[in-house]
Amino acid sequence: MSVPQTHTGRVAVITGAGRGIGQALALGLAARGATVVAVDLHYPEETMALLTAAGHTGMGLVADVSDPVQTAAVGMRITQEFGHADILVNNAGVFPFVDIDDLDYDIWRRIMAVNLDSQFLMVKAVLPAMKAGGWGRIINLTSNSIVTNAPGLSHYMASKMGNIGFSRGLANDVAPFGITVNAVGPTLTITPGVREVHPPEALVAVAQAQAIKRNGRPEDLVGTIAFLSSDDAAFVTGQTIMADGGYAR
Repeated sequence: MSVPQTHTGRVAVITGAGRGIGQALALGLAARGATVVAVDLHYPEETMALLTAAGHTGMGLVADVSDPVQTAAVGMRITQEFGHADILVNNAGVFPFVDIDDLDYDIWRRIMAVNLDSQFLMVKAVLPAMKAGGWGRIINLTSNSIVTNAPGLSHYMASKMGNIGFSRGLANDVAPFGITVNAVGPTLTITPGVREVHPPEALVAVAQAQAIKRNGRPEDLVGTIAFLSSDDAAFVTGQTIMADGGYAR
């Protein structure tokens, strides 16, 4: 079945695009016609190879999105190469489990920098060109962990609640320019990063707590992100959608 070309002519910037959810989103939006800018801490070699093999156009950029200098450079490079960015998907994030007794300020700041500061910095990097174009879609990844009772995630939950607050506030600021801002909260999704920190029994427990009793896959996020980043979602802004198999209800 052919994929509708809802994103033809759009430039989509996706952070954390080297693997997992970010990679799936890069491939999904490219299949819908977008030119993808895949941003990652390391060069997203596998993602770019998959895009090229499928006949899609795009660009891979290396950046620490928690760094103001590097994110500004990303914005400049995108403007130089494409003139604008239409879509920004702030997907980059980290999620170590740390009990409050072991949680120190350095860990706290690193989580906030990667999970929350990066979203602000990437918005600042692409917003001027987006405003000039009079159209834009910003999607910030949050997490359904904010409604769970999992221990050792106070720092992570704080950052993910911040994603929601930032999205709601930003939506008010940019609405006059034809730009929408929404947040999407995945469930625990089977990615290389998740497998590194979650034992198999934890994955089973999460799946059983959902209405849809299987673990989420990166591809499960593509449809929601594709809708929110399309013309069809022009009247949807400031919202948080939990694409989590019915965990949060």
